[in-house]
Amino acid sequence: MNRFDYVKPSTVAEAIAAASAPGAAYLASGTNLLDLMKGNVVRPARLVDISQLKELTRIETSGNGDVRIGALVRNADLAHDAGFARDFPAVAEALLSGASAQLRNAASVGGNLLQRTRCAYFYDTASACNKRTPGAGCDARGGDTHQHAVLGWSEACIATNPSDFCVPLAALDAIVEIEGGSGRREVALEALHLLPGATPERESVLTPGEMIVAVRLPAASRAFAGHARYLKVRERNSYAFAVVSAAAALVIENGAIKHARLALGGVAAKPWRAHQAEAVLAGKPATPHTFEHAAETALRDAKPSGDNAHKIPLARSLVMRALAAAAQGTPSRVPALPASPFSAVPGALHDA
Repeated sequence: MNRFDYVKPSTVAEAIAAASAPGAAYLASGTNLLDLMKGNVVRPARLVDISQLKELTRIETSGNGDVRIGALVRNADLAHDAGFARDFPAVAEALLSGASAQLRNAASVGGNLLQRTRCAYFYDTASACNKRTPGAGCDARGGDTHQHAVLGWSEACIATNPSDFCVPLAALDAIVEIEGGSGRREVALEALHLLPGATPERESVLTPGEMIVAVRLPAASRAFAGHARYLKVRERNSYAFAVVSAAAALVIENGAIKHARLALGGVAAKPWRAHQAEAVLAGKPATPHTFEHAAETALRDAKPSGDNAHKIPLARSLVMRALAAAAQGTPSRVPALPASPFSAVPGALHDA
């Protein structure tokens, strides 16, 4: 690990000033950053420790009903917040399906949004990686690609975004609050992450020194609480990132879908919002035929980036299953294996 400066500011303004220096990086819990530093994947010249900024640790409801989640709220605290889990059950289920209990107790909301890809070639400094070293090439192309992208990839990069949390956030129109030297701005969660194109090293719309200070879920997204699920296929049912995942949320009236939200994970360099599939669902009966049509639409533009064609029918099937599970209604308890399509055993109460 390289030598670096360590700064521990007492306010957001001080943190932004310190992080505006070249080579600086924010440190919250470090569950991803410290691993990358130990492997020499990233070599920041300065760490700006924001872990003690109490103003970023609150979960609040605004006057218009929006829920604002501070960037330093722990994943476990958010997932187990009774009111939040009741109103946004798919988000809670996604959080509980990620990592281990120990990591969820440490990892922060803001850090989850900005975690780096788990592409093995990105982590291996002996491999060529355009994301790690622009212009170096991509050894994943022609390598082991079973976990890689089938949507939105480019010749420069075929890595995927690893976050579970971001997938239902994208489906529910979450807003990200960002603060930097030029003031505060907001972007849709769906627009936060960038597709690789020719510049895979640029993973988000954040500019140097900018910090995520909160994530906000609009009051209107509570309407989906009765029919919302997050499902995830992984290589083992614990401590594993998604091969593919899907967040589905519906408003159903008289057997017909009035509103639909759908997003996929594990298929692209960003959470993949399936707008065209949502349009297919709107006004249609909540039937297997409707779900099949929506799934085909969601994956219409998918193509393998290597030896991973299997991910396309797998994602299509998972979308159908997630939509069917959402149509059945949000369970009163999170499954004992959260987000697993194979678990129906009740676990923790959503409203405990």
